[in-house]
Amino acid sequence: MKIDGLKLREAWGSSIVARREIKKFSGGALNPGTMANFDCLGTGPAGRFKVGRKVCYPIDEVISWMEDRTEEVG
Repeated sequence: MKIDGLKLREAWGSSIVARREIKKFSGGALNPGTMANFDCLGTGPAGRFKVGRKVCYPIDEVISWMEDRTEEVG
């Protein structure tokens, strides 16, 4: 199954995704702790930034990152 970036973008209603909201954004496929680990390894979505103490990502970078890591099973 392909990720429908347009639907994700429209449903989210913001141009950024806070790391703590990644589970909600991804439908439970990703967890904030997992994203922190990817970021620490330098393999998380590009363009990560902070607003105060919260880590955020540009929505297009998160969608692209998810698409690059998605594979069909079965």
